[in-house]
Amino acid sequence: MRTFDEEIARSIQAAAKSGELGRARGYGKPIEQDPGWDSTPPALRMPMKILKDAGAAPAEIAWFHERARLRECVKAAPDEPARVGFRRQLVELEQKIALRLETLRVSGAL
Repeated sequence: MRTFDEEIARSIQAAAKSGELGRARGYGKPIEQDPGWDSTPPALRMPMKILKDAGAAPAEIAWFHERARLRECVKAAPDEPARVGFRRQLVELEQKIALRLETLRVSGAL
């Protein structure tokens, strides 16, 4: 009986021999660095990448994109009242993200 790792290795070898592996997107090239990788909590990086690559990104991905957009809006705001409004939105979103991450941590999913 083969172990799971041995079965994976056998499947990869078979795909390489048949040429199927060589047709894979990005085969033989360095992995492209995702711009959101560094701003994603380390424990969530790989699960979110897998979901993103499968086209099934969770809501948290949209939150991280929105957070980056709001940070840019704060920097580019034309005046102080606009900056205050963007900062308020940013703080609210960061609290939402922090609560979600704490929920995952407490539940053991993180």
